[in-house]
Amino acid sequence: MSSVRTTAAVIERFNHAFVHHLPDELDELVGEDCVMEGIQPAPDGERYDGGQACLEFWRALAADRTTRFAPEEVVVMGEHATIRWRYRYGDGPADSVRGVNLMRVRDGRIVEALGYSKTAGEVPLAAEA
Repeated sequence: MSSVRTTAAVIERFNHAFVHHLPDELDELVGEDCVMEGIQPAPDGERYDGGQACLEFWRALAADRTTRFAPEEVVVMGEHATIRWRYRYGDGPADSVRGVNLMRVRDGRIVEALGYSKTAGEVPLAAEA
């Protein structure tokens, strides 16, 4: 990598990979020391330590063409980003969940991602299937 990508550029590419189901585009975006906390199981979500663990989870999620991810709002401040999103896992009005990811980017790579959602039950995620 000849130049460091900005936080905004990294998050834009991250979202693009999910919206367009392009898991290979995630490979260059995740830092080796990345830590991720998923939205499930309640109350704290599963923790993934290390870039490979985070990448495996995200690649499976991005590859699932039966779901749709839609960013609703992205706010970037320095190395931090907030992504408000909707994740659809079916065609019915109740077959979706809204949530937020709190992200941190260092040296052009995602090093932290904390996920939170508006759900009372389990959401079928490709990575957990």
